[in-house]
Amino acid sequence: ILGFLLGIAVFLVYDVVFLKEDFCVYVCPYSRVQSVLYDDDTIQAIYSTKRGGNIYDKNKEKVIFKQNDVPANMDCTACQSCVTVCPTHIDIRKGAQLECINCLECVDACTTVMGKLGKESLVQWTSTNEIENGKETKIIRKKTIMYAAILIIIIGMLFVMGGKKEYMLLNINKTTQLYKIKANNEVANNYVLLFQNTQKETYTYTIEIMGEYADKIKIKKFTNFKLSKGKLTKKVIQLSTKQRLSDDISKDTPITLTLKAYAIEKPNEIFVLRKAVFIYPRADKLK
Repeated sequence: ILGFLLGIAVFLVYDVVFLKEDFCVYVCPYSRVQSVLYDDDTIQAIYSTKRGGNIYDKNKEKVIFKQNDVPANMDCTACQSCVTVCPTHIDIRKGAQLECINCLECVDACTTVMGKLGKESLVQWTSTNEIENGKETKIIRKKTIMYAAILIIIIGMLFVMGGKKEYMLLNINKTTQLYKIKANNEVANNYVLLFQNTQKETYTYTIEIMGEYADKIKIKKFTNFKLSKGKLTKKVIQLSTKQRLSDDISKDTPITLTLKAYAIEKPNEIFVLRKAVFIYPRADKLK
């Protein structure tokens, strides 16, 4: 934990002192996502070239540097206010850019300058269709319907997965000894079980084997136990069998079992299913 906290602290210091606004450009996925999702009806901070003039040419090279360079019929004053206030140091007059985080600082700056001249801001919170083509922004369109559908599906999946949450926790670990052969060819495997009651009440817990091996392998050294809310406990159990489960003489046979642990008071609500591997010895080890 200390190493994790130290790593976070180092990253934050590096971000604030060195990386700064480059985090928005190179690290944050927002800029990459917006370039895929945006279209001409997406509302964003946009500079009106119709009213302000083209500050950049088709190759995105700046051609206007001061007010005298601006055509007389255009409103941009080349005051650079929109550039000065930008936290990512871009020029919104250049067009849509990955670095833009739509903070609207440029909109406020241009609104102040143009307001003193009695004119409307050249940078507005609108869409390309509205500011450049004079068309009304379409809120309901194929893309927004698709995004809404995907969002609903994701939320639905979260609800479904949330409804399948487990109401108790159980970890099963095998001991270092693979198996033990007792009298009468009885084979035993030992396991360490870690239980946690995640409920707000005390419950009595038990465990059983499910499936085809329920009648072939028995649980020993285990008794039902009570566990208070939020408490953890460790139990050692033994699974054993006297039945012949494999005739393989070349190697030991791993058998996958399904164990069900549950609260006796609410067996159909508070339960978990876990897999455990039972190791059965090769046939020549048995008498």
